[in-house]
Amino acid sequence: MTKGAVIYEKGSPDVFKWENIDVPDPKFDEVLIKNTAVGVNYIDTYHRRGMPHPWPVPDLPIVLGIEGVGIVEDIGSDIIDFKKGDRVAYALPPHGAYSEKRVYPAKKLIKVYRSFDEIRKDARQYILKQKVISLKDYKRVIGN
Repeated sequence: MTKGAVIYEKGSPDVFKWENIDVPDPKFDEVLIKNTAVGVNYIDTYHRRGMPHPWPVPDLPIVLGIEGVGIVEDIGSDIIDFKKGDRVAYALPPHGAYSEKRVYPAKKLIKVYRSFDEIRKDARQYILKQKVISLKDYKRVIGN
C-alpha cells in the first residue's frame, strides 16, 4: 500500500487527506514510478479549488499533481525505453503526482541522467544496437 494526498471535495489546501491509495500494476504501455520529488504547479491550485482550466480534471476523489521525478520500479510488457531503476521525470497529465508511487504513461516520460558519463554510456549502447555508424567511426566520435 502507498500513500497519496487525496481530495474528496474542492476547496482550500485543508481538503487534502494523506491516506493509503491503491496503485495498479502498470499496463502494457505504462511504468510504475516511486516519486522522489513532485512539483506544485499553479494549475494544481485551480484544480483543487475547482476553477476553470483548459486541462480536464477527473471526477473526485482524486490525487492531484502532474509534475514529478522518480525511480522506475516496474514496467509494462511493451516498454523498451525504460528499465527498473531508471530516473525519470514527467510534467503532463494524468494527475497522480501527489503520492509516494504512481503509474504513468511511458510515452510522456523523459529519462533523467545523473552525469555526462551516463549519457555517453546510453549513447554508446544505442549506437551499437542500431548499427548507426561503423565501429571505427564510433570510436572516433564517442571514444573508447
